Amino acid sequence: MEQRTWPVPSEGAHFSALPLTNINRTNNDDDTNRRQQRRRRRHHHQHQQQQQQQELQTRISHSFKLPTATTNSASLHRLRFSSRLFSSSFSSTKEGHGFSQLPFDVLLKIAASFSLPNLRSASLVCRSWRDALHPLREAMLFLRWGKRFKHGHAGVRPNLQKALDSFLKGAARGSTLAMVDAGLLYWEMGHKDKGMALYQKAAALGDPAAQCNLGISYLQAEPVNKKAAVKWLYEASIAGHIRAQYQLALCLHKGHGVECNLPEAARWYLRAAEGGYVRAMYNTSLCYSFGEGLARNHRQAKKWMKRAADRGHSKAQLEHGLGLFSEGEMLKAVVYLELAGRAGETTAEHVKNVVLQQLSANSRDRAMSLADNWRALPSH
Repeated sequence: MEQRTWPVPSEGAHFSALPLTNINRTNNDDDTNRRQQRRRRRHHHQHQQQQQQQELQTRISHSFKLPTATTNSASLHRLRFSSRLFSSSFSSTKEGHGFSQLPFDVLLKIAASFSLPNLRSASLVCRSWRDALHPLREAMLFLRWGKRFKHGHAGVRPNLQKALDSFLKGAARGSTLAMVDAGLLYWEMGHKDKGMALYQKAAALGDPAAQCNLGISYLQAEPVNKKAAVKWLYEASIAGHIRAQYQLALCLHKGHGVECNLPEAARWYLRAAEGGYVRAMYNTSLCYSFGEGLARNHRQAKKWMKRAADRGHSKAQLEHGLGLFSEGEMLKAVVYLELAGRAGETTAEHVKNVVLQQLSANSRDRAMSLADNWRALPSH
């Protein structure tokens, strides 16, 4: 049925005229209502502007770390000086001058871990910000060329030395993204000290990837420094870095650099799993299966095991295949066992052959076809 949106000629008005005594009163009421609406809109607009300024102030202030007990007097003085500069900058904002007077060095520290789209957006705030962020925009170009030289993209032949040079030029301009890539390349080349030095610099500027890499480096360096590893893994974890969350869970689970704490380990496994980290999905399933750190829950254990299996975790494919076999899901069990066997799980091959004997020829062909056409789901 068509919905009519406009009256047809036969639809006349219900009233032929309005009482004359109500006309002036109606007009006055309309004027009053319009004035009230304009006042409400102005108040709402002012409230939104105040909220935006408060949010920006919060984001900027959160980029600075409070001094710890080991902070020396010189660094404390610098932090207080920076705080005074921030206060003056925000007071000028309230007076209508905007953030253009934010000190260049402070702005660079805030934006050190920005990606190119974020840098472009920040550069549009005002001319002062555009000028201050110019070195970081240059760093993005060196970062792009470094990745091209490292991986051989965009018609460029792989050249690790040129890649390292490009990353270092980006790092010299203040980009923590370039510092992390340069540090990783140094580490892969065997220059672990130089790699960790760059990780430390980027980690101090608040880059979660650098904090994660630094924490893992402390676990693999000689000598091992487990306490420092846990410290930096925790910093990256609370910033949302899922690989760091998984590594922190491992340390808590095994008691590396910190007392063994199964409930806390399981909590970080679960957070990393929810973020898409496949190994954490597998470990989360085991925690639910054995009741380690989490209440025993067969349904949750099966859910996380399947998620890990669907994303290519070979041990999860084996475990999930065995679970399906025990539940009588023979065809599905063969598919996961076949995938696990192809990934190198030798136990899967024996169990798969046992299951195949219970299937018809058509079911066996169907299972092999599903395994051939299987593709892993995206993961981290």
